[in-house]
Amino acid sequence: MGSLGIPDALLLRARRMADGIAAQIRQLGGRAVRIDADEILTGRAALLGLSAPGRVAAGGATRLLVGTDGWWALTLSRADDVDAVPALLELPDVDPDPWGPLSSAPAARAAADLVARARLLGMPAALLGECPPADPTVVAHNDTASATMKDLLVVDLSSMWAGPLCGRLLAAAGATVVKVESPERPDGTRAGHRGFFDWMNSEKLSYALDFDSPELAELLTAADVVIEGSRPAGLARRGLGAHQLPARPGRVWLRITGYGPDHPDRVAFGDDAAVAGGLVGPGPVFCGDAIADPLSGLEATRAVLDSLAAGGGAVVDVSMAAVAATYAALPATGHASSPSRLPTLPPRAARELGADNAAVRRLIADRRVLC
Repeated sequence: MGSLGIPDALLLRARRMADGIAAQIRQLGGRAVRIDADEILTGRAALLGLSAPGRVAAGGATRLLVGTDGWWALTLSRADDVDAVPALLELPDVDPDPWGPLSSAPAARAAADLVARARLLGMPAALLGECPPADPTVVAHNDTASATMKDLLVVDLSSMWAGPLCGRLLAAAGATVVKVESPERPDGTRAGHRGFFDWMNSEKLSYALDFDSPELAELLTAADVVIEGSRPAGLARRGLGAHQLPARPGRVWLRITGYGPDHPDRVAFGDDAAVAGGLVGPGPVFCGDAIADPLSGLEATRAVLDSLAAGGGAVVDVSMAAVAATYAALPATGHASSPSRLPTLPPRAARELGADNAAVRRLIADRRVLC
C-alpha cells in the first residue's frame, strides 16, 4: 500500500495518545492492552484497499471543491445528500453523476455561501479550516463514584468509526459493552466490508430494538458509560438525552459530534470534519482515511477514562472538527511513509443483529435488583 500522507507529528501524537490510554486502563484495573495507533489510523484503508487521497478522499465519498473565496468539502455518502444536490446548486436537476456540476458551478460561487446552504439542507459540508482546536468539554452532571473496568456496563449507541472505536477499546480493557442498533437502521458498516465491522464490534453484545422502546431507557439508566455518536437532539426528542434520564453514580455520558455542543445537529463525517479543522495536506489534498474519525475515537476514549478516574458523573463532548484542528496545529515535520497496515482481526466475528437481546435484558434486570 502506498502512503496515506499522514504527517510525522500526527503519528507521533497519536502513538503517545494510544500509550497513554493503555496506561490509564491499567490504572483503572483493566486488562493489559496494546493499542497500535498506526494500525488504528490506517487499518480501514488496508482492509478496503484504499489508495492515497488527493482532492477525492480515500473512501471516495468526499471531495475538496473550490469557490471564489477558498476551499470547501462536501460528502455524498448518503442517498439523501445526493438527492439534495439540485437544491444546493439551485438547479432543477443535475446529471446522474452529481460531481460534475458540483466541480464546475461552485467555482463561480462563494464557498461560504455553499456551505451555509448545505447546512440548511442537512448535508455534511465544511469550509477549510473553519474550526479552531479545542479540548473535549466536561460538565459535571451527577454524583461521582469509583469504578474499575471489569465492572463497567458501557452502552454504545454510536455507529461507523469514532464511537465504535471508543467502545471497542473499552471492551478490550474488560468492560461489558452493549452495541445498540435499530433493526430498521442498523450501523451502516454492517453492510460494508465485514472485516471492518468485526474489527470495531466483535467484543460487544448486540442489542437490537426500536429506539422508541421503553427498554432503551432502562438500559441507559443502568449504564456506567454511554457512547452517543448521533445528533443529540434525536435522542432528546425521545426523552433519552443525557439530562433526561436518571443516572447511576459515576455515569459518564460521551457525545461525539461533528462540531460540539454548540452545533449539535450539524452533520459531519470523518473527511469533511478533518477539512473543517484544517487537517489537510499541501495543495490542499485530503490527509489519511477519514482521519477525524479514528483520531476522535482515541480522544474520546482518553476523555472517558480521565472522567472515570476522577469519579465520573459527567457529560463529555468531543468535536471531531476540533480534534482535527488540534492535530492540524502541530508543527510541520514532513510526512511519514504511513503505509496502510492490515489490522489484526479478532478471532470471532461480531455478533449478528440482536443476537444478545436476552442476555442484555438479564443485565438490565440484575442492575435493577442491585439498585
